[in-house]
Amino acid sequence: MRLRRSELSTPGSSEKMMAKAAASDADLVFLDLEDSVAPSEKASARDKVVTALKTLDWGSKTRAVRINNLETEYAHQDIIQIVEQAGDSLDIIIVPKVKAARDVWWVDVLLTQLEARLGLTRRIGLEVLIEEVEAMINAEEIAKASPRLEALIFGPGDYSASQGVDIKSIGGTGQYPGDVWHYARNKVVIAARAAGIDMVDGPYAGIKNPEGYLEECRRSRILGAVGKWAIHPSQIDIANGEYSPSADSVARARKLAAAYAEAEANGLGAVAVDGDMVDAASIRILQNTLRKADLIGM
Repeated sequence: MRLRRSELSTPGSSEKMMAKAAASDADLVFLDLEDSVAPSEKASARDKVVTALKTLDWGSKTRAVRINNLETEYAHQDIIQIVEQAGDSLDIIIVPKVKAARDVWWVDVLLTQLEARLGLTRRIGLEVLIEEVEAMINAEEIAKASPRLEALIFGPGDYSASQGVDIKSIGGTGQYPGDVWHYARNKVVIAARAAGIDMVDGPYAGIKNPEGYLEECRRSRILGAVGKWAIHPSQIDIANGEYSPSADSVARARKLAAAYAEAEANGLGAVAVDGDMVDAASIRILQNTLRKADLIGM
């Protein structure tokens, strides 16, 4: 169980930006070797990422690296070099553009071999990006492909290209009746929840539109997402706030849970609290709030 309210994207080619990311309030920071790094900088970026993982003070953050697409020439060396040189300082590998369960399996096998050879005692987790139409079709199988897998991430940018989505309809412009991403987000959430893992919503490009970013956070949170990518530090506080339960909701959840536990101990299946009926189904819903509160330390 990890906090993933905000996952901050940081170019692995920039020492300055990685240092700022380490000092940020993001729950998870991923050092990117994919889209934000030019092909000519891929090899040198690996060295910079290793140095950043091993030398910067990351506090309680989850430390992640997004490798390159598995179909490129860079991916296998991304994994090997980062794990060999910074394995103990790495929590998560993020795999982009997966298309099927076999992609996750391949990374799992390679990591298992590396961990055994290097004597690593802490398993490296995985998050994978659902950003291809093939991945959307195979989302349920992907979600259950490996015990390392901790989260599915919906990537709307590349997914738009893969499906041929009219980008003018993105962002609630009125050209599409409703949220153009509702089906995709909902399917990815369902696949993740069925596998017992998290769903994280992907990036929002409008870094100068905090209201738009907040609305996208709300839409995904309501469906069950636990957090969202931040591609600029200004988005971190918005995500942390939106994906955190309020103090009042946590207090009420604990009150209702305590009342139900007492009723259950007395042989009752339901209890009325402040005019609301609380039963086993109610407690299942409340547990989502309570688990998040415990992770945050509320």
